[in-house]
Amino acid sequence: MAKTKEEYKDKKMMPKGQLESVGLGLTGACVAVVAIVVVALIFMVAQQGLTTFFADGIGFGSFITGQNWIPSDGRFGALPLIVGSFSVTLLSTLFTLPIALGSAIFVVEIQPGFGRKIFQPLVELLVGIPSVVYGLIGLTVVNAAMRSIFGAAAGTGAGILSGAIVLAVMILPTVTTLSIDALAAVPNAYREGSYALGCTRWQTVWHVVLKSAMPSLMTAVIMGMTRAFGETLAVQMVIGGVEKSMPAGLLDPAATLTTALTSGLSNATTGSVEYHALWSLGLILLAMSLFFILIIHLIGSKGAAKHD
Repeated sequence: MAKTKEEYKDKKMMPKGQLESVGLGLTGACVAVVAIVVVALIFMVAQQGLTTFFADGIGFGSFITGQNWIPSDGRFGALPLIVGSFSVTLLSTLFTLPIALGSAIFVVEIQPGFGRKIFQPLVELLVGIPSVVYGLIGLTVVNAAMRSIFGAAAGTGAGILSGAIVLAVMILPTVTTLSIDALAAVPNAYREGSYALGCTRWQTVWHVVLKSAMPSLMTAVIMGMTRAFGETLAVQMVIGGVEKSMPAGLLDPAATLTTALTSGLSNATTGSVEYHALWSLGLILLAMSLFFILIIHLIGSKGAAKHD
């Protein structure tokens, strides 16, 4: 039976104004906690990372452009690590992009029933595989394939190319899923208008759907690059871990910013120059992550303005 107004009055209920204030207070506190955590992380990394340049006497220019990372000899040139990070990131993105884009077109435009019910869930399963498993597969399969294909030129098989292949598989589900969402978000009216003008399906996909979804597709690519740029364990197992000098080619062993951090922090003494230099590598990683996020927001804002 429906409750009468008197029964509702008998119950002690919080006034609407007070309830609104409590809700605003709780949500505001959540926002404040997130903001404090982000600011504290940035401040901590910046404080430790900048100590290398302001207290330890290492020049920022020599740190960025130096071609030898040998902490035991007091040589802190981060350029080989930066080159290694960008090399595996860009290569893995180049490997992933055509596969992810083709898969997204298949799921959205060609076989949406099969794609949504079977293919996409299978792709998303790859996200749950731990990084160490990808590293083990790369160590036993990819490195062995490099030795078989390139022979002595590949050495042990560990190198930038091996790291890029493993990373390409790791970021594939991220880029594919976001690309599928980007194409699916294009209004059907665009497709119907293209068909009404006599365009074929592939002309519609190429000239209408992909162009309309371009901002979201760019966001998918940058999200994949962000994941690749910060990956550590799997890359460390297949790239070779050579930090001392610049890699001369894609088959040469190398190191990235993340692999140098994980291998160096365990041996660095707290407060030493090496310790602060490793924090400086972390500062570079943080700056690049913030840069990628800024690009995503810029692309998103331009895409929103375009559709308004």
